[in-house]
Amino acid sequence: MPSTTRTIRTRALVSMTAMVTLIAVAGCDGDGGSEQGKASTKPSAPAPAAPSDSELPGSLTAQKLNWSSCPAPTAIQGTGEKPGDEWECATLKAPLDYAKPKGETIDLAMIRAKANGPGKRIGSLVFNFGGPGGSGVSSLPGFAADYDTLRSRYDLVSFDPRGVGESAGVICQSDKEIDASDSVDGTPDNDAEVKTAMADAKEFIKGCQKRSGTVLAHVDTVSAARDMDLMRQVLGDDKLSYFGISYGTELGGVYAHLFPSRVGRAVLDAVVDPTEDPEQGSYGQAKGFQLALDNYLKDCAKKGAACPTGGDPAAGTDRIVDFLKRLDKKPLSTESGRKLTQGGALGGIAAALYDKESWKYLTIGLQEAMQLDEGNLLLAMSDSMSGRDDDGHYSNINAANAAINCVDDRQRYTVTDVKAQLPRFRKASPVFGEYLAWGLLGCTGWPVDGTTDTPDVSAKGSAPILVVGNTGDPATPYEGARKMVEELGQGVGVEVTYKGQGHGAYNSGNACMTKTVNAYLLDGKVPAGGTTCR
Repeated sequence: MPSTTRTIRTRALVSMTAMVTLIAVAGCDGDGGSEQGKASTKPSAPAPAAPSDSELPGSLTAQKLNWSSCPAPTAIQGTGEKPGDEWECATLKAPLDYAKPKGETIDLAMIRAKANGPGKRIGSLVFNFGGPGGSGVSSLPGFAADYDTLRSRYDLVSFDPRGVGESAGVICQSDKEIDASDSVDGTPDNDAEVKTAMADAKEFIKGCQKRSGTVLAHVDTVSAARDMDLMRQVLGDDKLSYFGISYGTELGGVYAHLFPSRVGRAVLDAVVDPTEDPEQGSYGQAKGFQLALDNYLKDCAKKGAACPTGGDPAAGTDRIVDFLKRLDKKPLSTESGRKLTQGGALGGIAAALYDKESWKYLTIGLQEAMQLDEGNLLLAMSDSMSGRDDDGHYSNINAANAAINCVDDRQRYTVTDVKAQLPRFRKASPVFGEYLAWGLLGCTGWPVDGTTDTPDVSAKGSAPILVVGNTGDPATPYEGARKMVEELGQGVGVEVTYKGQGHGAYNSGNACMTKTVNAYLLDGKVPAGGTTCR
């Protein structure tokens, strides 16, 4: 069921590039009851073993990284220019299966810029920018200016997590097949459209098995967390200093659970709620995106005649709903020859809600589409979310997102489950709700069983972890920060609130937030719990 906003466990994609993932939803097992709790004959991902340094051979823990100048990002990593001379790239070897630490290995792509002073070097600061599915190798250089102060005392480091980009990246479809899937309705209105979507989804799964079957059971978040601990050792750090954004907050929480004594200074920004199952997370995102859209519509209404959705914010939502319904029947033409479908328009709208600075582009895109019947800008914004470049090549962000979510999440839903949830989701968001409800089918029919109902992030004994929530965040609603603090445990999570708009807080440019986080990471000054920045 392609062109459906992917929201398993409210994991939003690379937050600072304003992405939401739109992927082919995995196949449906019919229209019966929920698959949750039923026995399965499909292969399961290995249950995570208790981590121990002694389990890994010295050939891995003592490996020397061959740092060298970085090439431009590859197509599978996404668009981007060749990093400057200050950047170095290397490959880290890690076990494919941590249950067989001396067995087959995979290569993990890494990137770094060394600390440049002034001030005594603390160590490495490892970044994960979200997803799951975002390439850290292609992302970090583009955003490095935001972290220049932190680079004074840290080596800035990021990586492609397993299954992503050049780290045994999962591939499911060719570029042409992904383009063809755009025409399949992500919010089917009748049985015929459901049947078409199911058939397309099954082809997606077949492609994943054919092209990446050997790694599908091993791209789970627990294994990625263990990769980060191996990375810590090889980088020569006694403790892991970490900056996780969006899904990266879940990865950081899982790391803290597995290795509480090895947590250094860690920041979790744009926080995934670790207590929510896929249904709860998707419902929360429906409300979150609607809140962000409502805030945009209020701002747009102040512009008078220049606002394409009019002077009444409530009526503005209705206008967008009517516009999307028209696209469902007749997509708009674009200068590229491609069509702006309903799903593409929704993706473009969602992309602009990730950053308040993008609201002006949303206004232009809606003007062009709703008044001139041209879909160029909304399609371009949608392409940025789905990892499509100007040459028609896709990164593997969507395939990786599916693979990681589906090996993590045990829940499997059916068409009946979705239909039962549609009224509730539509009420939560007339614009996004239906897409997010159909997105619950994202892991149904996946060839590997999931491992957990919700991730365990309890981290008794860990050093303090900053947990940063944004009250206007569409993709990871603010309430998730409080839940993460509670789950990390007493004395571990330190909640910091940003009263703003967009996805994430540190990169908002808010001086209070920048000062608070920098003081913690650079000087170890832990803020008082409940600190609020406006």
